[in-house]
Amino acid sequence: MKYVKALFAAATLSLSVFVTAAPAQEDPGPAAYSQALNGKRVMLVPMAMGFDLAQGWAHYLQTEVEAFGGVFETRDPNWSVEAGAQAITEAISSDTRPDVLIVHSPDLNSYARLLKKAQAAGTYVILIDNPANFAADAFVGSDWDRLGQLEAEAVIKGCGPNSSKKIGLVQGDQVNASSLYQYAGITKVLAKNPDFQVVAKPDSNWDATTSRNVTTTMLQQHPDICGIIDFWDGDASGAAAAIRDAKLQDKVFLVTTGGGEKAADCDNLENGTYGAVVMTELHHQSRDINAIIKFLLQSGQPAGTSKAYIYTLEKATTKADLKPDSCWDLKALKTAAK
Repeated sequence: MKYVKALFAAATLSLSVFVTAAPAQEDPGPAAYSQALNGKRVMLVPMAMGFDLAQGWAHYLQTEVEAFGGVFETRDPNWSVEAGAQAITEAISSDTRPDVLIVHSPDLNSYARLLKKAQAAGTYVILIDNPANFAADAFVGSDWDRLGQLEAEAVIKGCGPNSSKKIGLVQGDQVNASSLYQYAGITKVLAKNPDFQVVAKPDSNWDATTSRNVTTTMLQQHPDICGIIDFWDGDASGAAAAIRDAKLQDKVFLVTTGGGEKAADCDNLENGTYGAVVMTELHHQSRDINAIIKFLLQSGQPAGTSKAYIYTLEKATTKADLKPDSCWDLKALKTAAK
């Protein structure tokens, strides 16, 4: 027994010496992370800075970029394609050229040449929200075809089987990918539901006043419409006003898509302005953008050699689906930023 105790004591002493003598292990990750990201410049060029999505993206991007020691900037084209092109041109030709350029493209082709030039200069290009005819290093945003399908399914359900089965579409325009692909998704669902008929499909050019006018005309020509899909909450407020003017709030089920901001979407679901909204979870989408920024800057691969698609998970939300965290609050973000 004494022999066993002696062995145990010796083993314990040896282990103690071993543990004490073992050198501390340094995690190489943080140093490599800092070396790759510190001082890097990230620029956001949205279609405009004056709407909720752009302000939400900017908040979450700035928080992350500055946290890893980078520099974050925005440029505001204010809905002008020419101003956006000038901002990109100046950015990639300046001495402080961004390492990552994040662009909300207004259409399929306008910025393609400039963005290729940015990649040739060594800048990674990330497209957000709107696809384009350009091989970006990454696209982060909606699968607009699938989003259109979700809208069509929502309006069919909202109209119900005993309705007129007549629906109207208020499209964006004929050059923006989100509008074109959204329409393609809607038609796929309607092809499977031939009883439902699109009786009007005007463009709004993403303007609330135009949406109101074309919806007014639509309802005058087809007062028995059971549902309308407006392609963006930024102008769906106009369609909603036209429905109120016609006193058809209880007869027309209005569906749209939006960034999931509280005042724009959840409040309008709660008060019955919208029947359903396919909402982008902006904080999740921003997290995806930040993740791909960090990956590209650490990858070591040349700009223009990557091609990734990161689609945002979305669903059609109705008043019955609302939860406390269904939307994000722009006012709260602005307060937190002060």
